[in-house]
Amino acid sequence: MRRTDFAMALHGGAGAIPRASMSDAQEAQYRAVLAEALTAGHRVLAAGDTALEAVCQALRVMEDSPLFNAGRGSVFTHKGEIEMDAAVMVGRTRAAGAVCQLKAVKNPVFAARAVMERSGHVLLAAAGAQAFAESAGMETAPPDYFRTEERWQQLLTARGDGRLALDSDLPNPTAAEGKFGTVGAVALDRSGGLAAATSTGGMTNKRWGRIGDSPILGAGTWADETVAVSATGVGEMFIRACAAHEISARMRFLHEDVLRASSAVLDDVARLGGRGGLIVIDAEGHIAMPFNTAGMFRGRVSSASDIEVAIYSD
Repeated sequence: MRRTDFAMALHGGAGAIPRASMSDAQEAQYRAVLAEALTAGHRVLAAGDTALEAVCQALRVMEDSPLFNAGRGSVFTHKGEIEMDAAVMVGRTRAAGAVCQLKAVKNPVFAARAVMERSGHVLLAAAGAQAFAESAGMETAPPDYFRTEERWQQLLTARGDGRLALDSDLPNPTAAEGKFGTVGAVALDRSGGLAAATSTGGMTNKRWGRIGDSPILGAGTWADETVAVSATGVGEMFIRACAAHEISARMRFLHEDVLRASSAVLDDVARLGGRGGLIVIDAEGHIAMPFNTAGMFRGRVSSASDIEVAIYSD
């Protein structure tokens, strides 16, 4: 028998998260949204619904919050626009859907799910993805919905420095090291099904239609019958490492457990010059959440344990 009937984990980004960068009140806000997202997923799993539904409902909470770089809290491109990416994947069937460069959809994770369930395709981008999402009945919002002053100031700073900002969810990000605000969730349901979902606004000041690892299956998102994975960090390096799929490969062929496999892959990402983190769950409900940065917004819950949330490395 599995250790747990069901379980899930989520992340809200990894990076430089010094304690001094947030007040107690701000930290409490982050912890509250993480707990709310875990509660939403737990409710789904406890009712006997699917891992897919659980990860989508958890990410809906995080996309609706201005605190995280996904949905409402997405960062701005160089042109001062929003471009959002998301992906979902189901383990047993490897059914998957992804969207890139959405500009007006409130919950990109559900647009990705609609691609999987209703389009006959796997990945849609830009104007086509937007048109499909609207035809599928996804709720849209005007530009003002996505605008937060913190995000706008991050763009102005990045423009002034002439650089791509590696993003920050923090109210007062450090100039030396960023915060990768992608959100993700992985889950195991009562029937033994696994699923993963990831959603992001990408990099502050990004240009030329840049797309990171989040909507790329096998890089930032993956689920099969062995494991479900969601990544956060320097997307280019996670793509080059095929990070999410590589964890599954190490578990299947080297018979490594979730912690050893995910830690080894994160080491490979680091060798390529990348920083970030991973959340991983296997078919037994074992969870690993390694990261190689100062912190990662993260949490977990299962049928056998209460909600746990954490931010810092300790």
